[in-house]
Amino acid sequence: MKSQDKELIITHLFDDEIEVVFDAWTNPEKLKHWYAPDGCTINFRFIEVHEGGQFHYCIQSPIHGTAWIIGTYLQIVPLEKLVFTIQLSNENGDLLDQSGKNGQQGWPEKILTTVKFKSIGDQTEVTIHETVSEAESKKTGAYQGWIEMFNKLSRYLTNPIQ
Repeated sequence: MKSQDKELIITHLFDDEIEVVFDAWTNPEKLKHWYAPDGCTINFRFIEVHEGGQFHYCIQSPIHGTAWIIGTYLQIVPLEKLVFTIQLSNENGDLLDQSGKNGQQGWPEKILTTVKFKSIGDQTEVTIHETVSEAESKKTGAYQGWIEMFNKLSRYLTNPIQ
């Protein structure tokens, strides 16, 4: 990423209390319902939500095909913050080169994702920050994917039986 590139930052306001929203990010059974962009499916090989815990999942997209992702939870501060890594892998969990993701040069090998939670009355503000160029993330669809996932989470929290 070029030093002058703006990193990806997205903020979304949820109509739910912080405990409910944070739980949706840290409960593996709830993640399965919303943690994939529209039209995509997600299948977790495993997910261990604790500091040092890892996850490995497959997202299947009708547009982009299949992508295996592996990562590690670096920091979990209840009701405040999640910090985790995201890297492309294969089905066995072996890391793949991300530098040419979707034909884009300069995509980082490892993305650091920080999710912050802020209580605003009965609502929760969630801000996601990723160490990837916002411009590149818009080209690859990653930016729109997060918007879609936030919207899916809002719908899921409104109607959790889906």
